[in-house]
Amino acid sequence: MLSQFMVLFGFFALVLVSIFWINKAVRMFDRLISDGQSAWIFIEFTALTLPGVIGIVLPIAAFAGAVYVTNRLSTESELVVMQATGFSPWRLARPVVYYGAIVALMMSLLLHLLIPLSLKQLETRRAEVSGNITAKLLTEGEFLHPASGVTFYIREITPNGELRNVFLSDRRRAGAPTTYTSSQAYLVQGGGGTKLVMVAGLAQNISADGQRLFTTHFDDFSYDISRLVAKNALNLDRIAFASTLDLIRDPGAVAERTNVTLGVAVTALHNRFAQAILCLVAALVGFATLLQGGFSRFGVWRQIITAFFLLIGVKLIEAAVAGPVLAAPMLWPLMYLPSAAGLTLSALMLHAAAHPGLIRRLRRRTRAAT
Repeated sequence: MLSQFMVLFGFFALVLVSIFWINKAVRMFDRLISDGQSAWIFIEFTALTLPGVIGIVLPIAAFAGAVYVTNRLSTESELVVMQATGFSPWRLARPVVYYGAIVALMMSLLLHLLIPLSLKQLETRRAEVSGNITAKLLTEGEFLHPASGVTFYIREITPNGELRNVFLSDRRRAGAPTTYTSSQAYLVQGGGGTKLVMVAGLAQNISADGQRLFTTHFDDFSYDISRLVAKNALNLDRIAFASTLDLIRDPGAVAERTNVTLGVAVTALHNRFAQAILCLVAALVGFATLLQGGFSRFGVWRQIITAFFLLIGVKLIEAAVAGPVLAAPMLWPLMYLPSAAGLTLSALMLHAAAHPGLIRRLRRRTRAAT
């Protein structure tokens, strides 16, 4: 059973990761390519988002794998045969526990190590790319707006790096716009910035009163374009980047360093452990719920839908306990209430599957009472 769980888990994880990742990659592709970035930057950025995407889909894949395998065993009467040979529901649930524990370990590796590191590296690279002025401007045949009030156009870029038929409009000074045109131009790095050197061009200035146009022909003209792109300060002190060890040792210091409340730091810490346990809960809830159906030629679709809504209920509990912990960090045990509820519910359903006569007696009493 364990091997079947892992195979189906791998299949569902691959499908779900592909769907989520492609959706995120398409949006990132539009943004990066429109900024003039290379395909290598796009591949690097999408790869850095992969751990976060995997962290989202692992609990879903664990639930889907458990439900699919259990449904197939039930449909093919294998569960009935195993129970007839003396396997109790508790014994049948043992491979599910191992399966959930393996997925929980994978989730722990992501939450405690890979996701913080990938987010930190992604933020670093994003800051580097946002300061790459050359990539933002070297786009042929498009009117670019690298800053508010600035329009830049290049008709052609030669293999030698020469810019031909350049147009630059600077309207940042109210009432005194300036337009530069040149047949040739070059981007030159120097003096801690990037300069646009235009050759054989024309500068046009409109007077403040808007009544006169001044034109100046120049043989060469240097324009500092470094200030066109605002450079945001790189901030790597975020709660999402903090290591689990730092959060365990002194969550107050991490909260102060990352400029968040203590409740946010405590919630971030325990959420990393709680999310891993939820992978085990998802697998057990799916398996235990489908055991309630027994064998049926029509399958156990009613139990599958019930398991789905039970998992939604666990997630609703998770959303409900987040607010109190954010307001009062000493209530951090509430973060594990959804997992405790899911495990308790699974244990009750396994007990009910082990004592089917008890359920029938309860139903008879309920009917008699009504």
